[in-house]
Amino acid sequence: MGSPCELQAWARSKSAARQWFSIARAEANRIEKKYSRYLDTSVLSAINRSAGGAPMALDTETCDLLNYANACFTASAGRFDISSGVLRRAWDFNATTPRLPTQSEIDALLARVGWQRAQWDAPRLGLPFGMEIDFGGIGKEYAADRAATLCAAGGAEAMLINFGGDIRVTGPQHAGEPWHLGIVHPRPMHANQTIATLEITSGGIATSGDYERFFELDGQRFCHILDARTGWPVQAIQSVSVAAPACMVAGSLCTIAMLLSEHAASVLTASGFAYVMADAAGTIHVGQARP
Repeated sequence: MGSPCELQAWARSKSAARQWFSIARAEANRIEKKYSRYLDTSVLSAINRSAGGAPMALDTETCDLLNYANACFTASAGRFDISSGVLRRAWDFNATTPRLPTQSEIDALLARVGWQRAQWDAPRLGLPFGMEIDFGGIGKEYAADRAATLCAAGGAEAMLINFGGDIRVTGPQHAGEPWHLGIVHPRPMHANQTIATLEITSGGIATSGDYERFFELDGQRFCHILDARTGWPVQAIQSVSVAAPACMVAGSLCTIAMLLSEHAASVLTASGFAYVMADAAGTIHVGQARP
């Protein structure tokens, strides 16, 4: 998953807990092998190699992910785009000496971005030459959901799966207690503080923000969440956390809110899910779940 992962469970025995943990690990490994852009043997790599050729027939699981990504593209007015990963070639958030890419560098890559240009007619996907896709915006969340579903089927009634901050639980803790999940402050001067606590007994929680992968230049912060229409990072929100029935829903809604910037609060409120948002000024906005 490319990040720290954590599993917690209330169980009647250590052997039961170990069994559930093995199920979760196996499912995470399966999904990573299938959809990692870093593995030449993955389905995702095969899709990207097919760009410029005939549409490729895909399995049901991959079709479901593409349909979900398509829905996110529509809901975000084209900002959430699984073909935008190529923009990482212009933005290096790990560089010792950060630099802004030139507009010409970004424009050259934007010519290869645009999910609306893909030929998507399930189960077949055709990509224009030079285009590539990845599931970076929904992959870990999907893995957390799938692992939780399989663990629940294996008897896990109270388990928390945390893949790099993308969290899914199978049920309440012992004696029906909810899981209490603190939302960290997005600024380093408040690193030991939380801005809110979300409680869940089922479903998932995810967070998107400008504080994990970023650089600062001339007093301005540039983060890894890029608007697929412009190729530039969002800057209107520090962080968004959402609690939803599934981790993938929570995660995509967080990212869409970050991308929609000034419209984020209205989109989050309209969803009916509980959320916590820190805007650009650091003001905390909290929305309660609707019954």
